[in-house]
Amino acid sequence: QRVAARQVLAHPLALRLGERHDRPERLQEPDDVDRYERVRAALLDVRSQRPQPARDDKVVCAWNGLAIAALAERGALLDRPGWVEAADTCADLLLNLHWVTADQRLRRVSRDGSVGAHAGVLEDYANLAEGLLALHQVTGDPGRLDGAEHLLRVVLEHFGDGASGFFDTADDAEQLVRRPRDPTDNATPSGLSAAAGALLTYAALSGSDRHRSAAEAALGTVAPLFSQHARFAGWACAVAEALVAGPAEIAVVDRPDLLAVARRTTSPGAVVVDRGPLVEGRPPGA
Repeated sequence: QRVAARQVLAHPLALRLGERHDRPERLQEPDDVDRYERVRAALLDVRSQRPQPARDDKVVCAWNGLAIAALAERGALLDRPGWVEAADTCADLLLNLHWVTADQRLRRVSRDGSVGAHAGVLEDYANLAEGLLALHQVTGDPGRLDGAEHLLRVVLEHFGDGASGFFDTADDAEQLVRRPRDPTDNATPSGLSAAAGALLTYAALSGSDRHRSAAEAALGTVAPLFSQHARFAGWACAVAEALVAGPAEIAVVDRPDLLAVARRTTSPGAVVVDRGPLVEGRPPGA
């Protein structure tokens, strides 16, 4: 009842003088809508003059990479082209702003259109690659596949630990007392898990044995977590499941109806395309 009462009290339309609010009430429209809108506008005006709370408005490359993948995949699945367009726009911003051509490297954050000085870490490269791979599957843009390959090349050349795993910082980044690496997943995937996932997806889309082998080897370094601390290996377990399943490679040519069905597959890590390397040489209707 307390929860229900809070829900009622939190909505201004539900308040009526003298009413009891210890039980759920049906929300009602205001009797005078124009007055209600005037009062709301006046309250907002007064509130806007108060000191505003601090806001963290920087753009973090890794987190936006995850958002790109989610928007692209769900936009295609639910037929929401606006979501796919938003993912495409976000990818353009990261590639145009966070990728520094002079360094041929990613920067981690930007704010108000200005890129920061901090070098990108493993999760930035891996999650952005994952987002670009999702966009490639949805839009067929070969540039997204090429962009992911370039990011993963940096991962393999500069983040490897020499024992199939990855460090979180590049080999030419700021030298610390101890070069950091954390293979455990939490609210977001670890850099290693994200890298393994992007490597595996790229391998499925391109046929690259090198990338598949790198993904499999990286997962082997965190396999003990699966049985001992599975809570901290969720993303890695999902990638391992995709590896065991194939992942499935589904190419559809000139059949939008079959493409829509294929995108609803529950096969772990499956890649679904209607353009790109997997489609080349296949007859129409395949």
